[in-house]
Amino acid sequence: MEGFFIKWGDCLVKDAPTLSCIPQVIQVVINWSIVLAGIIALFLVIYSGIKFINSGGDPKSVDSAKKALTYALIGLIVVLLSFFIINFIATFTGVNALRSIKLGV
Repeated sequence: MEGFFIKWGDCLVKDAPTLSCIPQVIQVVINWSIVLAGIIALFLVIYSGIKFINSGGDPKSVDSAKKALTYALIGLIVVLLSFFIINFIATFTGVNALRSIKLGV
């Protein structure tokens, strides 16, 4: 749970946040976004499964359930691949500022 909360003591000067808090805030937002994306994808997979079961063999309903499942899985894969893409861009361009944000998941 270390990466999910900001350690304000590390970046406060006289009880006021400084610019050194920005990477920590971004790290926490990214970590919570990954968790939220995973939860939403899980609910969409469950929803599409229930939709598939309740379709009763209707081709239109089955197709709708398959599309919902496909889009949920594609969305989750895009979210997870985005970190690899950013790391690739950082390596290719030599921008080390992107690597200073460490994921705590």
